[in-house]
Amino acid sequence: MPRRVLIAPSILAADFGRLGDEIRAITAAGADYIHVDVMDGHFVPNLTFGPMVIEAVRRHTDLPLDVHLMIANADACIDDYAAAGADLLGVHVEASPHLHRTVQRIRELGKKACVVLNPATPVDHVVHVLDMVSMVLVMSVNPGFGGQKFIPAALPKMTALRDLIAERGLDVDVEVDGGVKVDNVDVVAGAGANVIVSGSGVFQTADYAATIAAMRERATRAAAALSTGRTAP
Repeated sequence: MPRRVLIAPSILAADFGRLGDEIRAITAAGADYIHVDVMDGHFVPNLTFGPMVIEAVRRHTDLPLDVHLMIANADACIDDYAAAGADLLGVHVEASPHLHRTVQRIRELGKKACVVLNPATPVDHVVHVLDMVSMVLVMSVNPGFGGQKFIPAALPKMTALRDLIAERGLDVDVEVDGGVKVDNVDVVAGAGANVIVSGSGVFQTADYAATIAAMRERATRAAAALSTGRTAP
């Protein structure tokens, strides 16, 4: 059976002036996760949220907070983001010289661990921690800014991960982030991703509920076709 499709709107594309309203709106619209992109201005050129914003987001939703740490030294502040209310913490392979220890610390804090691969980073960089994580995030844009165009080279990485996870019988989700909208969500789901991050693809639409429902329906149909070897209609 295919893994359940989960939709994770990224608040990077939300209206920051009314962030609480936006979070409540996507919660009511049927989102499964709230995706929070933390950027430090060093590992990536942009600068976004800190633990205080995570605390504020936590007050407006009961949904799991999927916190993506695009930062140069995650080890120094994992404890802070965990305490602020993150449910799942994602760390970049490229910024984590002691990845096993970092993932281990996330688990010690009672949080789910995710490892993240940039577009140029091969899948074999996460093989040694695959049995320790709840999710692997495949970046389908270069991290740092929202609204970028999807990079098709990410697709075979999703498939390779899904095959490897299945071969090992692991309970691990494959997440995709970058340039995913209603019109291409079936492509990433057909490649093996089941957790769909979308920022502008949700927040720049007029009806969040309709958009999330359409994404879920198209992705679920593609995932079902993948599991049976068929082509999605």
